Amino acid sequence: MLRDSISLHIGNRDMEALKALLAGAEDMEILHSLNGLSPGEQVIAFRLLAKDSALRIFEQLDTDLQQNLLLSFADERVAEFVRELAPDDRVRLLEEVPAGVAKRLINSLSAGEREVTNALMGYSPETAGRIMTTEYVSLRRDMTAAEALEKIRRQAREKETIYTLFVTDGTKRLEGVLTLQALIMAEPGAKIEGIMSKKAIRVSTDADQEEVARTLQELDLLAIPVVDKEDRLVGIVTIDDAVDILEEEATEDIFDHAGLADITGSESGRSDALINGTLWRIWRVRLPFLLITLAAGFLAGLIIDGFQEALEAIAAVAVFIPLIMDMGGNVGTQSSTVFVRGVVLGHIDVGRFLGHLLKEVGIGFSMGALIGAAAGAIAAVWQGMPMLGLAVGLALVVTMTLAALLGFVVPYVLIKFNVDQAAGSAPIITSIKDVAGLIIYFVCVTVFLGGAA
Repeated sequence: MLRDSISLHIGNRDMEALKALLAGAEDMEILHSLNGLSPGEQVIAFRLLAKDSALRIFEQLDTDLQQNLLLSFADERVAEFVRELAPDDRVRLLEEVPAGVAKRLINSLSAGEREVTNALMGYSPETAGRIMTTEYVSLRRDMTAAEALEKIRRQAREKETIYTLFVTDGTKRLEGVLTLQALIMAEPGAKIEGIMSKKAIRVSTDADQEEVARTLQELDLLAIPVVDKEDRLVGIVTIDDAVDILEEEATEDIFDHAGLADITGSESGRSDALINGTLWRIWRVRLPFLLITLAAGFLAGLIIDGFQEALEAIAAVAVFIPLIMDMGGNVGTQSSTVFVRGVVLGHIDVGRFLGHLLKEVGIGFSMGALIGAAAGAIAAVWQGMPMLGLAVGLALVVTMTLAALLGFVVPYVLIKFNVDQAAGSAPIITSIKDVAGLIIYFVCVTVFLGGAA
């Protein structure tokens, strides 16, 4: 409902009403609504948010959307948002933006923020050190509960979490852990060393991020400390980061199980090669599929030649050949685009490929029935031949249904065998669809106009 209201206000150019609407909405409502808006609407809506709300929501957005929004801001506003991010979120964003942009953003940070950011980026990817945050509350064992609570009150706004607290010595070595609940329930004069647990679960900076996330999940922890080789506390990993990691890893596992593990990682490299690669490298990727199309074109010519008598007997048959081929091509292109985008974004569960395929075939059939009925009626009236209209309509139904099937099956097979679907899907789909479409059309013509032909 909020998303529809945002779109309506933007369409009516009523920015004041939109600003008031956003001011009265909850952060989570706005977050979900932004994900369903067009890129242009996202930028307009986000720019009208109050500063504090914008910063809170920005931290929860996917990095792709964060990048799109940053590109729409002036440099000073971009720097402000990056400075306000938690260190781990900042590193995740900087990993995704171009190197030149990342360097400029890092230079806009304060000396302390820059030092923390560079330190985190110095750890290996997909390790605890890379995903941890340095915004945690540390206490000393000789503090009283009242002193600890006062420190938490002073630092709470600047920290990632205050629900799990860590006890360190003068050299930052981890000595214990306690919860905020335990601290609140303790007597004001009680010493921290008497409240804390000395058996603190910890992970090293080079621990695999998935293992860390699973530890948090299995032990029902809100945060887990990360220590260096000297057992000094250098950061924490929180449960919200663990959930994101487990979701990413689960998606990769699904791709791997279906033989599609390389799709998200390889598409960027393939795209770069096709745009910035040498002429020979581009030829090597694209020419084989074009040769397939060339061969299919000659085969289509042979099919037309085989039905030469029908074409000579009823010249109107040739009028609708482009229609049959073009409509099938459009449906095949639509379906392949829907499939590849759905897989990359996680909207298509490749473990249930057959279910998605059957749905797409049903969609192709329904669109073919509608288009076929309309085109068949027009052909019958135009040429004064009802049976020709029936042949055109039925051929469109079958061809468009087949094209929808090919649009899902071809890129699925190419990705499964690690072949570049971006260069290969369209030529293969076009070749099969053109040849099959012609055969289907001429068979329909022969069946319904056999006597006339």
